[in-house]
Amino acid sequence: MFKNKVLLITGGTGSFGNAVLKRFLTMDIGEIRIFSRDEKKQDDMRKKYNHPKLKFYLGDVRDPQSVMNAVRGVDFIFHAAALKQVPSCEFYPLEAVKTNVLGTENVLEAAIQCGVSRVVCLSTDKAAYPINAMGISKAMMEKVMVAKSRNLDSNKIIICGTRYGNVMASRGSVIPLFVNQIRNNQPITITDPNMTRFMMTLNDAVDLVIYAFTNGENGDIFVQKAPASTVGDIARGIIELLDKPDHEIKVIGTRHGEKLYEALLTREERAVSIDHGDYFRVPADTRDLNYGKYFDQGNIDMETLVDYNSHNTNRLDLEGTKKVLLRVETLRKIVEQKSLDILFEGE
Repeated sequence: MFKNKVLLITGGTGSFGNAVLKRFLTMDIGEIRIFSRDEKKQDDMRKKYNHPKLKFYLGDVRDPQSVMNAVRGVDFIFHAAALKQVPSCEFYPLEAVKTNVLGTENVLEAAIQCGVSRVVCLSTDKAAYPINAMGISKAMMEKVMVAKSRNLDSNKIIICGTRYGNVMASRGSVIPLFVNQIRNNQPITITDPNMTRFMMTLNDAVDLVIYAFTNGENGDIFVQKAPASTVGDIARGIIELLDKPDHEIKVIGTRHGEKLYEALLTREERAVSIDHGDYFRVPADTRDLNYGKYFDQGNIDMETLVDYNSHNTNRLDLEGTKKVLLRVETLRKIVEQKSLDILFEGE
């Protein structure tokens, strides 16, 4: 499917982009374009991979012309560019809107105009029942994606999305933070030990995007089923794996906009979702604005439905958490080599 095709990854210098490159550069793909606004990260990536199929486009999804320059001649797009740090988006919500909402509109409009055949937009569990600016902007991003996909000819272009939970060891996540705090002999700082989070690797995230790419129809949102663990068990698991049983854990309280648990599907989405085994597919609501049709389709008993969240998914105990943590390549190397000198890079 990717043979001799051109793939564009927006926000491609981030954790997801690096994970895609590790898998796709070994495939028979024609070209991979990395679009981002950080020239230093692009230069680092260029030197790291040194691959003739890898091309770099400097720009910002907020700027329609720079997006258009990168999209021309592209077959497929993985749209990963985003502002994703919850506290910073709380303080600068309009910046989240400019990147996550308006930036997505720019990418999708360029894709439609340039004849791109498939686009997968990456979203987050925080878009379900959003309480913070980042989640609200991502929820609006999903709405833009669904709206733009309406009335498109699926024989020419398909625009769909994915929604996944916290990705272990991605940039800004707690696992590299906890390891660095142990490395620097500082207390591990956790917000709430009972807070639960889904446990996914970057490879899981890439698998989800490829599954959506392969199986999606216009407006679909795909969710991968994943286990969850408490933040307390994640911290204790890392301490035990690194053989630092007496390392201090300090509870500092929740940050701006944090949830006790994360939902991947709302009750309303669960009602219409289709179970694909390892994934849920949420099809777009294709009804138009003729509200009379709404009363012809019957009512779903919402009282019997629950959302799909990190409190009611498969809950890992401490030993299960440790096993999942060892799926993180860098952490596994640190444990195997008993060396805290190994750094998390591109993970």
